[in-house]
Amino acid sequence: MTAPPVFVDHFAFALGATTATVEEAAQSGRTFSSAAALRGAGFQQHHFCPPGVPAYALARQSLQQMRGMLQDVGAIIYATCIPLNASLGNPQQFRESRDVRHLMDFPASHLQAEFGLEHATVIGLEQQACTGMLGTLRLARALLLAEPKVRRVLCVTADRFPEEAVYEQSYNLISDGAAACIVSSESGGFHLLAGHAVTNGAMAQATADETAGSYFSYASQVIGETLDKAGLNVGDIDYFLPQNTVPKVWQILARLVGFDYSRVYCPTLSRVGHVISSDNIINLCHLIASGRLAPGARVLLFMAGYGLNWQCVILERK
Repeated sequence: MTAPPVFVDHFAFALGATTATVEEAAQSGRTFSSAAALRGAGFQQHHFCPPGVPAYALARQSLQQMRGMLQDVGAIIYATCIPLNASLGNPQQFRESRDVRHLMDFPASHLQAEFGLEHATVIGLEQQACTGMLGTLRLARALLLAEPKVRRVLCVTADRFPEEAVYEQSYNLISDGAAACIVSSESGGFHLLAGHAVTNGAMAQATADETAGSYFSYASQVIGETLDKAGLNVGDIDYFLPQNTVPKVWQILARLVGFDYSRVYCPTLSRVGHVISSDNIINLCHLIASGRLAPGARVLLFMAGYGLNWQCVILERK
């Protein structure tokens, strides 16, 4: 039997309020690489949160753009890359009281209450690193198909680096940010054709160089297997939306999978950097705004992240 169609729409994102050039970031000790190396890789600036602003504030900002579109949400799937962002609790209160409830103040529950989503249950996802947003889409699709009474799922990702952190990972400049969308059984936006994931847990603590060494074989695998799930060939894809990482990577990967590099679309890389799990949605928002997507256009969203995890989703414009 053919599964009922599932759709994705109402995309939104938010970025850390403070902006710095790569030179300012390097001078402040927020990078490992030199400003020249990062600028040579395509990065110009990044965004980060002012002191005291939690990742939850970014999630809230993204949802504020979606007011009027959140009615009848039956579930919230909330993804974080950094476990510290999976709780609003105060570690100091835990150390003083030894009561673990101070470590279990969950942001998804706060979103549910703050935005009046009283019929929504919550699911937390925090072990898929930068692939987490694509993971929420896969889980939302599965939930809609398994529980027909759930008709709309809010997918959210939000992360900010700790204030003392270096804002660089695997040679990429990082920004704090959040993204959100609605996955539903109601026609609109994009048809979610397929999603797929691959994990190699043996490389959970791989170095940056080890990650780069394994990257292309698993990336090619997850893309090929996602295309197979959708019954498509790489030539059926109109745009490839990657994460905002060093462009040379996408030139190599495009050759490996047989995709036209001119169709790789990541125009936000220089201005926003790698926004952890939000890059695909940010680039998709820009692609929609560009007016390039005709009805029937297919877009492949790809992410890799620590864990090590690789995920891919294919959307078709309605």
